[in-house]
Amino acid sequence: MVQKIGKLHPKTEIKFLDGPRSRWEELTFTVKVIREFIRGFRALHFTGPAVTVFGSARFKEDHPDYQNARALSAEIAKLGFTIMTGGGPGIMEAANRGAKDVGGRSIGCNIILPHEQEPNPYVDKFVNFDFFFVRKVLLVKYSYAFVIMPGGFGTLDEMFEAMTLIQTRKIKDFPVIIFDRAYHFELIRHIDRMLEEKTISPEDLELFLITDSIEEAVAMIRKSIEKFGLRHREPRPTWFLGERN
Repeated sequence: MVQKIGKLHPKTEIKFLDGPRSRWEELTFTVKVIREFIRGFRALHFTGPAVTVFGSARFKEDHPDYQNARALSAEIAKLGFTIMTGGGPGIMEAANRGAKDVGGRSIGCNIILPHEQEPNPYVDKFVNFDFFFVRKVLLVKYSYAFVIMPGGFGTLDEMFEAMTLIQTRKIKDFPVIIFDRAYHFELIRHIDRMLEEKTISPEDLELFLITDSIEEAVAMIRKSIEKFGLRHREPRPTWFLGERN
């Protein structure tokens, strides 16, 4: 049975570009953000070390990258990691499905958009967020590696967000794995161009691994376990807070 956190409802207006608003409006907006953070912390507190898999929602089950995401996520789940995704179809479904294939834990963190997205049937828990930036913070907070499968703007946004945080040492140098060399060929060429123009440093190329090998990706994540001494902790639910794991 899927545990849903947060109601699916139309996205409320966010007037970021309207300039200063009344102090009351700014305060109520801040309270909404704080409430969403607290709800997310409560929902994901018992997640344990996780690996987040990003990728397109548009790929069907017969797509090779769907199959790769499913197989790779299964192998990652065998290492003891929870698999986290956006909770929707396509690559997200494949990753959650791979975790369930091997009895692993599977979480979906959905962003509420005008076109509602229902959870795929392979998540144990489905958490809804109104704000992209809150969702991003929580995905980073609970993730110890990031897998980038072929996807669109959102996937690349999450990839560069993770790489920027690692580059600036805001988070530890957790693995960023870019899967499917052919799909990302032009992207890697552009990163090489950035190096040529000296907008990034040579050591920044060590922030990520690009591969077509499930075995190589899993080996990199296994090294991360050894490097950081990751082990699954099982916090106990606090009954008077209404928590459950």
